[in-house]
Amino acid sequence: MRAVRRGALAVSALCALVSCGIPTTGVVEAGGPAGGVVPRIRVYFVADDTLVGVPRRTVAPVDVETAVEALLQGPTGAERAKRLTTLLPLQALLPSPVPAAPATDGPTEGPQEADAAADLVKVVTEDDRVSLELTAGIRELPGIAVDQLVCTALGAQRVADPGARPLPVTVTGPGGRPVEGTGAGCSER
Repeated sequence: MRAVRRGALAVSALCALVSCGIPTTGVVEAGGPAGGVVPRIRVYFVADDTLVGVPRRTVAPVDVETAVEALLQGPTGAERAKRLTTLLPLQALLPSPVPAAPATDGPTEGPQEADAAADLVKVVTEDDRVSLELTAGIRELPGIAVDQLVCTALGAQRVADPGARPLPVTVTGPGGRPVEGTGAGCSER
């Protein structure tokens, strides 16, 4: 009797589930594949002698080299309209002007510009520090320009490994004089 009762309950529960009003369907095409979170890095420009962090989208895995390349692209037209600039003289050394990033803040540089930017600043990540080595064609940078590089590198490290403490960043000019950045002037605004 118990078995019959349990069977009747199971059948009635199954009937309730089957008749819940959800029709059966096949595969429904509804756009492209699912996408994850688009990584964002923060690059630092200057406004009124103050560093300002600006978020940028990136399609590559986030690392210091990707962030420095984005910094070397310079401010977009919209950012320049907000009076953001860079004190890095690196753009003048590129073989052609670096194009402004589009409104989507996606990457805009072509292979030639990316290679030229990589030739201007060499990024070396070691176990205990990150070194940014400037090429011989660059004169000594003012302190705030060094801070642009340091803050951008530190921000990229925070995005790449949020739980880890960022490694110290050293910027070495063409004269071989290293400057270690502390990130004290890095703002999150």
